[in-house]
Amino acid sequence: MSTRQNEYVVGIDLGGTKVRAGIATIAGDVLHETTEPTSDGRAIVAQLAHLVTALAAAIGASTGSIVATAIGGAGVPDAAAGQFDLAPNLGDLEGFDVVAELESILGHPVVIDNDVNIAALGELHSGVGVEVDTFAFVSVGTGIGVGLVLDRRVWQGVRGGAGEIGYLPIGSDPLDPLNQRRGALEEAVSGEAIAQRFQLTSGRARSSAVEVFELAAAGDQDAVASLDEEARWLAHAILAVDAVIDPGLFVLGGGIGSREELLAPVLHWLGRLGRPTIEVRISRLGSSAPILGAVRLAIDAAPLSTEREAS
Repeated sequence: MSTRQNEYVVGIDLGGTKVRAGIATIAGDVLHETTEPTSDGRAIVAQLAHLVTALAAAIGASTGSIVATAIGGAGVPDAAAGQFDLAPNLGDLEGFDVVAELESILGHPVVIDNDVNIAALGELHSGVGVEVDTFAFVSVGTGIGVGLVLDRRVWQGVRGGAGEIGYLPIGSDPLDPLNQRRGALEEAVSGEAIAQRFQLTSGRARSSAVEVFELAAAGDQDAVASLDEEARWLAHAILAVDAVIDPGLFVLGGGIGSREELLAPVLHWLGRLGRPTIEVRISRLGSSAPILGAVRLAIDAAPLSTEREAS
């Protein structure tokens, strides 16, 4: 019998524009979630600490009953230094030990990983991982990244940077210093890029990526063209990953990647590139994948309760 029914974990999806967090039982059942805009730079620590406290209060629990927090961030995790590297979308966090700061405030273990790896972990345990052992989770939103699941393990690479395909030298000029901060591919497929393309081709006022999708659904040809260009470069990225990894299945997720409207044009471009047999699906978990993955990571990081250690 479990002695941990009053223990909880928190999973956090820390993106460039918004942060989503959920509190779950030690068994992994998510009880409550919340979303808010991401604070800038080092103010993120205070924001995340407040979110953990607020989530505990939302289910009538004390902060002390939370035994671990896991954070998926838009960057390359350096667990030893407690920070995210190559994280332009998170502001000024370079050299800042996020983990130590949060642990000193919260009083429990805090672990970090790349946000797309976290989403891939959620997909492994609650999505397509129920059917397959190896796949590539491609997340497209504020940026782009791939979580590689190989034989039921998330492959992070030697330095934690596996899957940072935003730096592939395609989509925009990789020699232009302006395209080297986020990466040449990311400059072409981010949500901001969709909006910029639409503005340039239509000559109309700036729209958000969501609005471009809505206009495309209504038949606006400039919006359709912007999304077709998005699908084109996304197909190029899938082809590049497939040539090196051969994962057998690609799962599209993230705020943009999980849009059903993208699947057909992506498959069209894969056909034009000579690879119509590559299997691509839209994630059925949607925005839940990162939270579910972060919760799983937090459970794995949670120390054993005193009662269980004694048993």
